[in-house]
Amino acid sequence: MGMEFRVVLYAPDAGTARHAVNAMYRRVTELNLILSDYEEDSELTQLNRTAGSGRAVLVSPDLWRVLEEGQQWAQRTRGAFDITVGPVVQLWRRARRQHELPPPDRLERARAAVGYAYLELDPPRRAVRLTRPGMRLDLGGIAKGYVLDEAVRVLERHGLRRVLLQAGGDLVVGDPPPGRPAWRVETSSASGPGAPPAQSLLLRRCALATSGDLFQYVEIDGVRYSHIVDPRTGLGLTDHSLVSVIARRGMTADALATALSVLGPSDGIALVEDTSGAAARVVRKVSGRWEIWESRRWARYPVPAAPPPSSAEAALGRLLPASQGSCCRPPCSCLRWAGEAKDGRRHAGLRRPTGRGSARSGSRLALRLLCSDPWRPWAG
Repeated sequence: MGMEFRVVLYAPDAGTARHAVNAMYRRVTELNLILSDYEEDSELTQLNRTAGSGRAVLVSPDLWRVLEEGQQWAQRTRGAFDITVGPVVQLWRRARRQHELPPPDRLERARAAVGYAYLELDPPRRAVRLTRPGMRLDLGGIAKGYVLDEAVRVLERHGLRRVLLQAGGDLVVGDPPPGRPAWRVETSSASGPGAPPAQSLLLRRCALATSGDLFQYVEIDGVRYSHIVDPRTGLGLTDHSLVSVIARRGMTADALATALSVLGPSDGIALVEDTSGAAARVVRKVSGRWEIWESRRWARYPVPAAPPPSSAEAALGRLLPASQGSCCRPPCSCLRWAGEAKDGRRHAGLRRPTGRGSARSGSRLALRLLCSDPWRPWAG
């Protein structure tokens, strides 16, 4: 799915951690071959090839869950979130590479193939039909959250509940580290003079998704266009904003962050308030001035300024890059000790591709394992 995948976890010993992570890695690889539109033979790519053929395609349970939830968000947002946005997303990907706006005629043709009403789902058969020629489903606004949710489930089935997983701008956390009330996570900060600083949040058993033009954008003729496209207009967003959403599940946080980016702060915050357990913060620049919008529930999570964190806390909260390790296929035995923090806790790092290791996908998995009382330290 063209993203870096990182894991931080607490485990009683290296063997338990390795066994659980290998199982998680296999699950992430499986989902990549289902949900990615970067893979030529993924299930999603094969489904897209049937657009306009009139055929109803039986899909896997994983793809069905993501499509079904995607359609629910499309209906709730009246198309501000729309997984059929693929045709215009493809044009804007090319625009970012070439630094040229999409030609108006091609953009108009692409827009004609976008619309959640053109995607038909048949629940009894778990069948999907793309009714218009040129349709292309794009799950970039929801799939990362689903992959993280599933990865956490795998680790929990292996008895590891104190985990933090990150993919792109999304992360999901389980139970907090031993002796701590929550994971301390630092949000991304907006760029530019006078921009509000990042916030430190205390999170447990929830998800955080971040969206906006901070991560991917292109500047053409002096206008900054986000990688996020408004499905209703086919245009890349020009609102300089950073959206952070907390929700109970990764898939919910992922979809809400994308929808809020498109809807804008007023309608977007209203959507968040209407979603059980969700909270959001929007930082945006308007006419040279910075604005901050927050939902009511957001106030539960920030922590006041505190002394600098310990080395281990920094690894958790700021997701410092894992040390280089070996690349391999599961089952894996390439775990290496990667040093010792000042507080005596030992770290191990592992790096692997999440897709097929292709240059196109550019994906990799970075693992950080921590030992801490009351867990038994590992032999180095």
